Amino acid sequence: MRAIPVAGRHSINAYLLLGSRPVLVDAGVPGSGHRIVEGIAQHGVDPADLALIVLTHAHIDHFGAAAHVRRLTGAPIAAHRADLEPYRAGRAREPYLPTGPFGALLSRLPALHRTTHAVEPDLILDGPQRLDDLGVAARVMPTPGHTAGSVSVLTDDGDLVAGDLIASSFMGSITGRPANPPFHDDRLANLASLRAMLALKPVSLHVGHGGSLDPGRVAWWADREQRRLDRLVAHGRLRHRGEVRPAE
Repeated sequence: MRAIPVAGRHSINAYLLLGSRPVLVDAGVPGSGHRIVEGIAQHGVDPADLALIVLTHAHIDHFGAAAHVRRLTGAPIAAHRADLEPYRAGRAREPYLPTGPFGALLSRLPALHRTTHAVEPDLILDGPQRLDDLGVAARVMPTPGHTAGSVSVLTDDGDLVAGDLIASSFMGSITGRPANPPFHDDRLANLASLRAMLALKPVSLHVGHGGSLDPGRVAWWADREQRRLDRLVAHGRLRHRGEVRPAE
């Protein structure tokens, strides 16, 4: 498993899974197609050998260059059915629901509201999907919550490519420290998905924003986050789709 930085050192990542044929997970922001393909080549892989592009979810920083990378490599795209509408529109479903003040600030950036080339997945996912026939000993797992159609990829070696299930603090600027990404459509569902993935005992988590995370540290963070969300629910402050009411 190899990281491909798309923006900054760790701010936005794609990942290359290696096997008898390689698989790419995520496709960056609009305009990053050539950078991603060059990153594939820098790992000693011929981009034309790419077997599949897996999109973890339909946010513009994860599928922005998907159509371009497909044209450059010829690889098919796999994505979950529940996010088909934004893929086909070339635009993330809105509104973004911030997980804190940082997300509220980011939600105002024009870049998050731009459009990109529409994507029609070649392989539509409805449930878990093994990738062995494509050359990688791994499985794609639905992990809804960040978006309805979010997925993660768990290799048989224990590497979990987790998309935006979890992030490093401040969009990856503080590596090794677990944090919520700026947005979740449904905080409770996302946390349940994260805990389900941790129950599978990955050896390392690789996220869309930040460096790798230690599963033990993420589990500690998830326990604390569960207690926090439970308090919000008990006080009637956690709304449908994860939105939090201002305190009375």
